[in-house]
Amino acid sequence: MTTVLDRPEVVAPAPIRPARLRRPLMAVAAVASLLVLWELVKVLVPENGVSVAGVRVLPRTDDGALPHVWSVLAALAEPEVNVAGARSVGAAIVSSGLFTFGLAVLGFALGAVVGLVLAVAMQRFVWVERSVLPYVIVSQTVPLIALAPLVAGWGGKIAIGGYAWQPWMSITVIASYLAFFPMAVGMLRGLRSPDRAALDLMHSYACGWWTTLVRLRLPASVPHLIPALRLAAAASVIGAVVAEISTGTTGGIGRTIIVFSQQATGDASRLYAAVLGAAVLGLVVTGLVSLLEIALGRYVGRTPARRTEV
Repeated sequence: MTTVLDRPEVVAPAPIRPARLRRPLMAVAAVASLLVLWELVKVLVPENGVSVAGVRVLPRTDDGALPHVWSVLAALAEPEVNVAGARSVGAAIVSSGLFTFGLAVLGFALGAVVGLVLAVAMQRFVWVERSVLPYVIVSQTVPLIALAPLVAGWGGKIAIGGYAWQPWMSITVIASYLAFFPMAVGMLRGLRSPDRAALDLMHSYACGWWTTLVRLRLPASVPHLIPALRLAAAASVIGAVVAEISTGTTGGIGRTIIVFSQQATGDASRLYAAVLGAAVLGLVVTGLVSLLEIALGRYVGRTPARRTEV
């Protein structure tokens, strides 16, 4: 019996995979649905909101609380300050977003490494899991807005290699603080995902713990690694923005949100534009994980198309 691919004169057409386009189309549809819902709320909800028995159940929808979508987009082209030659609001958001992007990526990388090391240690030693995992879970119950000033205060008293602690280092540490948790929990589950038969096979080959980790556990954990990295990426952006707001660090998008919120007296378009920039920043950092998913596609359930037999 021969196959289509075994015949040199027949070239099998490349399979069409609509699933590749499904995710981007769903993302665009989700954004469009959100914008439509935004405008529907503006149209259907009264400007003063809705109150029941003196309790507000729906927020105000006037321009000071909820501007139109096109007003937010138009605000990006406005000058940041009323000075000749001043940069636009959009340029200010991009500049501050790049600053926060660098800190979020550093925090994401640091948190991912710490989470991976903790997961490997907890998988290797049961006593490490029993002693560390409860504290890892409890650590996420600490309010970040209260932790950020403490980290900044402690960092001000530290000098590494003769170099004084910089404010951006505190933001990186706080971002990594949120990023390490999903990595540690997700990878621990992934490292334990191989079934007993696969582990017994490695044992029959006289493979040690390190060989089993590299050859079996790490490849098997990739389907759990990708979602954990996505959560860690989003958490690192949230941590960086909240840390900038809490510590008052200048240059980042968190500080830009504070400045525009103080200017939002009758029109909140600039504030929403800054918040939109922070959301886009989170999407960009999370999108970087998709590149890793493509590189590790062979481990996340992607298999080559089967040959058609004739």
